[in-house]
Amino acid sequence: MIPNIVGQAQLEVRVGYFGICMNPDGGGFLCSNNATLLAQQVSVDQDPLNLIWVAETFKNSVVFPYLIIVAIVLAFVTFLLLATFPGWHEEHDARTGSDIDIKPFPSRPVSQVALALIFIASIFVLVSVLWQHTASVAAAQIAQDFGNGSVRSGVGTSAMVLGWFGFALLIVVTIGLLVMILSIHLLDKLTDD
Repeated sequence: MIPNIVGQAQLEVRVGYFGICMNPDGGGFLCSNNATLLAQQVSVDQDPLNLIWVAETFKNSVVFPYLIIVAIVLAFVTFLLLATFPGWHEEHDARTGSDIDIKPFPSRPVSQVALALIFIASIFVLVSVLWQHTASVAAAQIAQDFGNGSVRSGVGTSAMVLGWFGFALLIVVTIGLLVMILSIHLLDKLTDD
């Protein structure tokens, strides 16, 4: 029955964080953050299953970019905190009489705040990417099953790769800061003894 309703329609709909793109006739994509405007651009014969509204519902109910936005802000603040770390400078050694290059340790509170911020950012990205991945796969499968073979759906590979790659980079930064803080703490202990 659904194939009879669909007929020869070949509508492609893509959902992003801030909008929907559709390709009704195999030409270029029309994109908007308003599904009503997109729906007005196609006839009923081009979208017999109302996929534009299904995509709008998916975008509003499942796609949630705000955790990633907060994580980006936290990572940027961490970057600014890392920029406050002291650099190399020369000092005169009284024992030898020569100039030596010294790199002082960064402030412990600044290091700990940077670690806390990047850790929170990592958790936010993990939750967001895991949520998006799971929900997108489930919604794609439901849409495909609902269409009874007339609807093909999938999850964008590049979006998933970018999400997981971003999470991996944040974890690398988190581990790097943790190792740096623990190393400085160990060096302080060794020099105090």
